Amino acid sequence: MSPDDSVPSDSTTAAATEPAPPAARVDHVGIAVDDVEAAEPTLFALGCERVHRETVADGSFEWATYVLGDASRIELIAPVDGESFLTTFLDEHGPGLHHVTLEVSDIDAMVAALETAGERVVGYAVEDGWTEAFVSPRNPTGALFQLMEYHDDYGEKGADDALFVHGERLDS
Repeated sequence: MSPDDSVPSDSTTAAATEPAPPAARVDHVGIAVDDVEAAEPTLFALGCERVHRETVADGSFEWATYVLGDASRIELIAPVDGESFLTTFLDEHGPGLHHVTLEVSDIDAMVAALETAGERVVGYAVEDGWTEAFVSPRNPTGALFQLMEYHDDYGEKGADDALFVHGERLDS
């Protein structure tokens, strides 16, 4: 048996020949709740500190960001007014993990890498302070991944040490 015969042919080996995706890291986990104020005492008891709270422009939901230690971040998202993706999610699943957000250094390169790998990327949008896209939860993990590339003006929402993992945006 030659050394090459001892290496199984699988997707891990094949993936090594594809271009590496751009830099990425976990930015936060998003938890869907019915009410931010009712849910945040649990986060406070865990030692989290709220650093940002905002209602989206259309008024359909609000989100609040919490830090824990120097790198862990949690986001609570709750419906505010009317029907939305969030009310549908809560009706079907109840409160709980909604998404995992990955900060990426180059969102367009990441989307291209994912599509090359056969993943379904949906919901690409340029927002006030970031660009985002989502990896459909109809993937083998069952998780909704939000991809996010911060814009330079995102820092206007608060102190860098609270807004960004380790206080800095991920560079390309």
